[in-house]
Amino acid sequence: MLMRSDPRDVLAEIRLSKATVRKMKQNLFCAAAYNLVAIPGAAGLLYPAFGLLLRPEFGALAMSASSITVVSNALLLRRTESELARGHRKGDASLF
Repeated sequence: MLMRSDPRDVLAEIRLSKATVRKMKQNLFCAAAYNLVAIPGAAGLLYPAFGLLLRPEFGALAMSASSITVVSNALLLRRTESELARGHRKGDASLF
């Protein structure tokens, strides 16, 4: 976005970078939550206490669902980028 010499591009890039960091934190939280539940379940650690055992097929399915969730969440940045582009065209000069 910094192809022109318009100072408003810098403001848009700051907003986009903040949105990117927010998405990274959300994705990290989702992945950590998945690993906190799925790994002990797949290892059989939850079986003695709760009688819960995750079969390998369901573990693979859960891993795929986790990956799809993280990728889908990251793709939502495109919406943020298009909103910033629309705000730039309208002359929105507010920083945050």
